[in-house]
Amino acid sequence: MDSKLYIYNTLTRKKELFKPINPPFVGLYACGPTVYGDAHLGHARQAVTFDVLFRFLSFLGYKVRYIRNITDVGHLESDADEGEDKIQKKARIEKLEPMEVVQYYMNRYHENMRQLNVLPPSIEPRATGHIIEQQQLIKKIIDAGYAYIVNGSVYFDVMKYDADHHYGKLSGRKIDDLLSNTRALEGQSEKKNPLDFALWKKADPAHIMHWPSEWSEGYPGWHVECSAMSTKYLGVEFDIHGGGMDLLFPHHECEIAQSVAGYGKDSVRYWMHNNMITINGQKMGRSLGNFITLDQLFAGNHEILEQSYDPMVVRLFILQAHYRSTLDFSNESLQASEKGLKRFIQAAEKLGKIQASGHSTLDPSTLGKKCLDAMNDDLNTPVLLAHLFEATKWINAISAGQETITTNDLDGLKKIFSSYLSAVLGISLTGQNKTGDNLAEELIRSILNLRTEAKNKQDFALADRIRNELNKLGITIKDGKDGVEWEI
Repeated sequence: MDSKLYIYNTLTRKKELFKPINPPFVGLYACGPTVYGDAHLGHARQAVTFDVLFRFLSFLGYKVRYIRNITDVGHLESDADEGEDKIQKKARIEKLEPMEVVQYYMNRYHENMRQLNVLPPSIEPRATGHIIEQQQLIKKIIDAGYAYIVNGSVYFDVMKYDADHHYGKLSGRKIDDLLSNTRALEGQSEKKNPLDFALWKKADPAHIMHWPSEWSEGYPGWHVECSAMSTKYLGVEFDIHGGGMDLLFPHHECEIAQSVAGYGKDSVRYWMHNNMITINGQKMGRSLGNFITLDQLFAGNHEILEQSYDPMVVRLFILQAHYRSTLDFSNESLQASEKGLKRFIQAAEKLGKIQASGHSTLDPSTLGKKCLDAMNDDLNTPVLLAHLFEATKWINAISAGQETITTNDLDGLKKIFSSYLSAVLGISLTGQNKTGDNLAEELIRSILNLRTEAKNKQDFALADRIRNELNKLGITIKDGKDGVEWEI
């Protein structure tokens, strides 16, 4: 397959022509959530980013196996292997079994993804379901001489690894700089070096989640799960590994070290990272307490929100910035996305009513090429959306009789709209949540239908009264040859 897709490889820090290892098959792995709380806007950006990548690769004709993991054990409160397991802590506070916490928040995450029109992955493995695979990889790393056992725990020897390879090549960090910025933490005396990270932790008596191993009754470290599960389902070498920028170090850096130590080679050909969402210039996240959950966004029940926002508005908001750029939250930006979604909905309705003519004054093929070029340029969704908004202008002009289009070109325009807006970007123009502004839109359409019935019955006085009452509410209507148009 002749690929023209260029993607930015975090490892090499440049755009590279995408060349899969075994075309037409593509192995894609993206880090999923640690399920101990409701999904927030940051989770949505990562999920939407790699959903679009999954969709576009499929659109290009590749057979994609997309793996998105669920972390349900091993993610401690500190990256320094300190503190309580996040899920166990939640379970203790809520007086639940840890797997009750996992199931509850995993169900909520899946519902949020459905609302955002994020496609389910090909496989969604959980860390607790792959304890054996993680233990097998740990054994390989020990046998290779890059890990050591202390009191039943197993630690990765970063200094030994860095002497033979380069620990920090993904994030651009150097060992000397990391050491100068790292202090020895209380309770970490069993590590040879503060940079070393846990592959397996011996469980203390109060720890609920633990499994038998040859080293101790314990549980895996956070980093090892992705190395074990990605290679289980995609092979020791696979095409793309993705995640948020916050995972670049230490999580993904540790993954590279584990794979090189355990398998003797890098597992990933292309590393891709989406940037963060900020609020007032600060990263949005649970640890900072400044996050907005997706349920709050959809319901409008957070103090910072001026209104509720439809999931498709949120998806469009995310896609209006390039995935490698920071995206700053504001009500104004979401409201602009809401207007953009309405433009697409109205254009789609007009497109379905347009009558073809014998001559075209527009050429959809040029538009199609621009759309493809935008996506081939490292998934440049803002540029793609600009082209699709240009298409809405074409549709409005054709609908108003200012431009004409043949049957073939009309079919081409419909295909572009359907392919790039719906299939690639995943923007659904139907089936929106029946709350807030969407309910208001349905009511307005129902009222306009009553006005149309009145006009058909030649009850023009009632039709005029409905129009005047809508005008008082700030709603303008315009009668056209293809029906009634309205806007607030």
